[in-house]
Amino acid sequence: MNKKSLAKQIIVLLKEEYPKVKCALVYEKPHELLIATRLSAQCTDVRVNKVTPELFKKFPTIKAFADASEEEVAGYIHSCGLFQTKSRDIVKMCKQLHDDYNDKVPDTVEELVKLAGVGRKTANLVAGELYGKTAFVCDTHVIRLTNRLGLTDSKDAGQVEKQLRKIVPAKEGLGLCHRLVWHGRLVCDARKPNCEKCCLSELCKSRTLR
Repeated sequence: MNKKSLAKQIIVLLKEEYPKVKCALVYEKPHELLIATRLSAQCTDVRVNKVTPELFKKFPTIKAFADASEEEVAGYIHSCGLFQTKSRDIVKMCKQLHDDYNDKVPDTVEELVKLAGVGRKTANLVAGELYGKTAFVCDTHVIRLTNRLGLTDSKDAGQVEKQLRKIVPAKEGLGLCHRLVWHGRLVCDARKPNCEKCCLSELCKSRTLR
């Protein structure tokens, strides 16, 4: 079976298993998703969602973040880890949004990656989630599962994105990545995948792990 056919079958099965999926990060405004995604680096979405309500209440606008000190922001995100780096990036990115983008979050990956602390994973999520653009959000779950399934053969997020773009229809990219994240959390664990309960086990080249 070629990779395009394999991807098509995986998409069908994951849609049956997870018919309704969405981004796990809670947000109301475009810049809030951008900031929450930056906070999620090496941190769980659950933790981020506990931190952001007070953070966004204190700094309700892009301008409020841009005018804040890194120390102020850091005080609210301490439990997310790497808080000094993240607070620096958040303040800087919001200054960029205010000064260069008229307080608007860009709608393309190419513009988004110009912002402080924004890599392709974050840019893809924001462009896809907010603006319906073609998006492949390659986090650790997506990288692990696509490697195990035989869709990709790299541990590098950029390479995995390129490989997926070649075999997955553009309109299915974001939904597939969301479903792979949920499947990675609930079934295909990094250390001990639960192959017996996996809807993809018959297609998976790594099913002997069970």
